[in-house]
Amino acid sequence: MEPIEGNQAQVQVPELLDEPRLIAETGLAARVATIAAPVLLDLGFRLVRVKITSNQGTTLQIMAERPDGTMNVDDCEKVSVALSPVLDLEDPISQVYRLEISSPGIDRPLVRLTDFQRAVSHEARVELNFGLDGRKRFRGWIEGTEGEGRDALILLRRMDSRADEEADVKLPINDISEARLVLTEALIRESLRAGKAALEEPQSEEEEAAPVRPGPGRFAKPKPISPGALAARRNAQSARPKR
Repeated sequence: MEPIEGNQAQVQVPELLDEPRLIAETGLAARVATIAAPVLLDLGFRLVRVKITSNQGTTLQIMAERPDGTMNVDDCEKVSVALSPVLDLEDPISQVYRLEISSPGIDRPLVRLTDFQRAVSHEARVELNFGLDGRKRFRGWIEGTEGEGRDALILLRRMDSRADEEADVKLPINDISEARLVLTEALIRESLRAGKAALEEPQSEEEEAAPVRPGPGRFAKPKPISPGALAARRNAQSARPKR
């Protein structure tokens, strides 16, 4: 089965700072998201995902982005500086933890309707809470969306369908528990093209005159770049014990 033809540049979507997330966390991660989202909004960023892991100590990962999907190291630093004292004050996590602020990455989670619209023609994995015709997990190419808000449907052309199953399905966004892009060559190429175009954009006089300054000493050094880890350049981490 061949992927659908598509072009993200042809998909016209609004870049709304306050566009709601339609796929969100539960439990403690949801509590952290409630604290983090307004802080990010005041800074001009959108919350993408909150994830709490306990491998080799507790890590609180907060993914954020600008409305256009970008997020660089300086942005991560700005968010960490603003968010750390708020988390200390609200105290949502009882144990010592490591705070990690990062971009969504190339194979990003899809949490807003515009995320799916921007991802038209790309491959994604989608998992449902209740399922469709007895199936909860789907993999295929995003064809588009129908409807608005929580009533919207995600149009997916399945690449995992059997001969006796329909390849084209409509997945209700209000039943999606998790969705993310699959890291493919096409996705990497598009990301590289977008990055190159951003570098070629003319800078304002203020941006050109802005001095390069190191971040605070409490920030971890960026991870080294390695093949297949292009998104690492945009990750910034800060570690500090909970007060």
